[in-house]
Amino acid sequence: MKILISGGGTGGHIFPALSIANALRRRDPETEILFVGALGRMEMERVPAAGYRIVGLPVAGFDRKRLWRNVKVLAKLWKSMRIARKVLREFKPDACVGVGGYASGPMLKEAQKKGIPTLLQEQNSYAGVTNKLLAKKATAICVAYDDMERFFPAETLIKTGNPVRHEITSADTPHVEARKQLGFDADRPLVVVVGGSLGARTINEAMVAAVKEILQGDASVLWQTGKLYDSECQSFAAPLIEKWGPERLQVMPFVSRMDLVYRGADVMVSRAGASTISEIQLTGVPSVLVPSPNVAEDHQRKNAEALASRGAAVMILDKDCRKDLARAVVDLLKDEKRRQSISEKVLAMALPDADEKIVDKLVEITTA
Repeated sequence: MKILISGGGTGGHIFPALSIANALRRRDPETEILFVGALGRMEMERVPAAGYRIVGLPVAGFDRKRLWRNVKVLAKLWKSMRIARKVLREFKPDACVGVGGYASGPMLKEAQKKGIPTLLQEQNSYAGVTNKLLAKKATAICVAYDDMERFFPAETLIKTGNPVRHEITSADTPHVEARKQLGFDADRPLVVVVGGSLGARTINEAMVAAVKEILQGDASVLWQTGKLYDSECQSFAAPLIEKWGPERLQVMPFVSRMDLVYRGADVMVSRAGASTISEIQLTGVPSVLVPSPNVAEDHQRKNAEALASRGAAVMILDKDCRKDLARAVVDLLKDEKRRQSISEKVLAMALPDADEKIVDKLVEITTA
């Protein structure tokens, strides 16, 4: 098969895209895969690093506040659609996959015009604008939540779950050993704080207030700050690391071994992006979710509510994070029975093997 995968902009779009590509390659190493992303976005680095070819489109999102700026946006869109047509002529894909993000709009729109089968992968419980615009002519739409008929034609829906990084689902390092391999005291509970690759200002500011209380509560802390906030968080944490030691507190901009993190964590503090939610569901880690208020359609809050309403996570709104985070984490650490209940409930929501199910559907629509 020749499969084109388009989208990106954030890890939440790129990781599922790469998971689908890797599943295609596992199924048939001869499969030809081409990625199409947006110039200047993180997929232009992450995709080649994973061993795949990518073409960049000069596409940008619409500015909803400063409408006069959209003249340039429309010009970029027109140019992107022209490049998309050229890509389709040269690559001749059997099917196109859209994972959301700026590039998937013009790319899949052109594919649909040419009658090429298109599969959309919607990660969130509240559908993104691009996928909603493409849905009417999509051959199949793979989703991770119930009630997505609100956004998409029911006859094209298939509930697969979200593809996640294979190394996370295949990890089998024992809980205590994972903490040891990460360099922490193996006998103490581990709190992992993640704010995404760029970081989350609110979570980092809340941790400045919370980290001492968590450490005094006898837990260790792995604090992933994101690259935007690394230097200021490192400066704040330096005397604490000197006092408690790196076996109790580690602060870093990016965590490379997330497989060990999920195996070693007793509590995770995180934003509520779709990929992170799916990883939490598949690993069963008790979590404190702080949905970002700065995303389209407030979809992170809806993602977090889907878990919190079932007792499968604790949710703190962004505006309350600075004052409430320490207490939420410490209370969870003290209550092993509650952590166990959250773990069982979130595991029950998991949809494993999403990447394989999506590949099954791709095979089906290309051979129909």
